[in-house]
Amino acid sequence: MKNENGGGNEANPNDDNPIRPSSFGLRPHFSAVNINCDKWYQTMDEKARLLLQDPPSLADGMDRETEKNLRFFGCSLIQEGAVLLKLPQVAAATGQILFQRFYYLKSFLKFRYEHTVMACLLLASKIEEEPRRTRDVYNTFYRLEQLHKLRESGRAINE
Repeated sequence: MKNENGGGNEANPNDDNPIRPSSFGLRPHFSAVNINCDKWYQTMDEKARLLLQDPPSLADGMDRETEKNLRFFGCSLIQEGAVLLKLPQVAAATGQILFQRFYYLKSFLKFRYEHTVMACLLLASKIEEEPRRTRDVYNTFYRLEQLHKLRESGRAINE
């Protein structure tokens, strides 16, 4: 269907035909993708220094010691998960960096660290080209959770 101006396939609003031509070949209206690395590129300007000194978790009411402990615990979980998944150390380090940087932009009170740990290790395995299935990462952290509960209960663990 060409219109009077020789244009492409455009539907006529006065047409009673419910069948419309395909939009294939037409320019999409919302095709722009804006990829911006400003949020992840770390510089030592004044804004970045303030962000490192006062992360969002502190602004939401968490004390500094609890935040420090959660950061340490998250990194140790990533390390344990990487060992169980037989990932190289560089993948574990990449996951820990992703974890730290995520929580310099987001609050521990708004995003559960358990989910973030799994996501960071999964993403790190893909970045370092040692991919693991999502299911394997989930099962590994489920196993770590069960081991942690057994240790807290005082039962003997046969690893």
